[in-house]
Amino acid sequence: MNALTEDDLIIALEKALPEIAEDHQAAAVVWNPHDYVPWKDGRNFAFLGGDDWDPSQATLSDEARAGSLALLLTKDNLPSYHRVLAKYFPAFSDWRQLVGVWTAEDNRHAVVLRDYLVVRRAIDPVDSEERRRDHVTKGFRQTPEQVDELGPLDVLALMAVHEYQCVHFTNRLATVVGDDVYSEILHLIAGDDAQQGVTFGNFLNAALVADQDATVVAVDRALARLVDEPLGYDIDNFDAERALIAGYETDETRAAIAGSLADALKLDSVQELGDDAEAARTRILTLAGR
Repeated sequence: MNALTEDDLIIALEKALPEIAEDHQAAAVVWNPHDYVPWKDGRNFAFLGGDDWDPSQATLSDEARAGSLALLLTKDNLPSYHRVLAKYFPAFSDWRQLVGVWTAEDNRHAVVLRDYLVVRRAIDPVDSEERRRDHVTKGFRQTPEQVDELGPLDVLALMAVHEYQCVHFTNRLATVVGDDVYSEILHLIAGDDAQQGVTFGNFLNAALVADQDATVVAVDRALARLVDEPLGYDIDNFDAERALIAGYETDETRAAIAGSLADALKLDSVQELGDDAEAARTRILTLAGR
């Protein structure tokens, strides 16, 4: 069967949009960032007559600080992820049910992380703000070469992999932060990301019906990026921090991510693939340990 054009593929996916959006709405957990910030622990900085941060106030280990910064800056970079997703699925169309809802849900992650970390004086707020400006200015895949290579299936696969990647990273970080409130925040974020991973997986499953070869190849390409693109890989001047969290993404976590997508697409039972797609399926299942 010939591959669909991008327009035909998007039309096919639109048919699945209402049901998938409804399922996501039913499964999503509603929570408010402000409920999880210990506001009573906060105090003014020097600009308003208080005291500026100094290293003696830090409440996180070096490892937890590095992981927190990697996660926070990734979540801060939401506008770039939104632009990548909206390249084919514009938020001013019916795709608002996916792109708009996802953006609104994901935005609260950066809100709650930054509020908690600043109120608790867990990290240097000036350093994190300078890093935020630099990282958001640089953006995620915001060069023509990086964006042009992504077709609609690549975008959906990239987002599905990214969400599951965040789940495993965030759960790992929660084990080292040493604070029950912060751990609960991280578990809420991981829960959102897990549900978003399911939702993107459902779109990939719908795409599989429309063009199974191209879908399998796109998922294989997205998974192949994991080795070279751990969370925080694109943060500038971050080598020391990356060394502290190098063990957060391993062969085991990559296998789990591949397994989640193999299950979403029921890759064990997919048949009649072309040679390239069959090779891609084999790589995905091998990575998943199947």
